Amino acid sequence: MLEPDPKVVRELLTRYATLRIAQAERPRPAVTRELTDVSYTLCVMLATTSVHEALGRADALLLAKGRATPEACPADADGESGLSLAV
Repeated sequence: MLEPDPKVVRELLTRYATLRIAQAERPRPAVTRELTDVSYTLCVMLATTSVHEALGRADALLLAKGRATPEACPADADGESGLSLAV
């Protein structure tokens, strides 16, 4: 089985969450349709039949990819990445 691109999965998860929030705040048919489309795409991409299972697999995939690429965020000798925690 081909593995989905983590960047695409992350984008779909973000869209899914945004649509869920929009649907909870103000249910509209257009949002419902788009949420259904994103849910279906997640299921297909992650080879599942339920969106809940797809979300779990997406999380696992992103977690595994995060661990597999430590060079993406190299740490200094003291263990710090050099990135500011300030927002």
